Amino acid sequence: MRRCLKIVGVMGSGRERHEAWSLPLGALLARMGVHLLTGGGAGVMEAVSEGFVGVEDRAGLAIGILPGRVEESGCEATPGYPNRHVELSIRTHLPGRGEEGGTPLSRNSINIASADAVVMLPGGAGTASEGRLAIEFGKPVIGLGGGGEREGIAQAETLEEVEDYLRAVLGL
Repeated sequence: MRRCLKIVGVMGSGRERHEAWSLPLGALLARMGVHLLTGGGAGVMEAVSEGFVGVEDRAGLAIGILPGRVEESGCEATPGYPNRHVELSIRTHLPGRGEEGGTPLSRNSINIASADAVVMLPGGAGTASEGRLAIEFGKPVIGLGGGGEREGIAQAETLEEVEDYLRAVLGL
């Protein structure tokens, strides 16, 4: 019987990689046997995916929910998406940057709704909107490195705290 893996969404900056947190977090999630879900772009999204896919013999996939646009040829990803570490791309026609990312009509809603739990790393307005959506959607969410502090999200000081939290909320 095949086991359904949990999905952990990692939200953070599309510009800054925050490698001190994102690379080891990605590796931790891979070793935990979950799927990783990001917005599929640069910055934290790329770095956490890099850490994740760098773990051999992992069970999960690096999933990217991509922003896009509708063209005559179909739904096309925004240039720069997906990053080279995304293994499963889910194309959307939805935006997800800045404050518009907090609306029900953004891909940020898909990111949060699809995750079983969310880890917030530092980021800008789009990341903040994902933190607010995680709270609104009742998703287990924890911040790392100061991510999600503005939204009142509980903070972990170490990766061990993130692991303990995720294992508890996901039943791993």
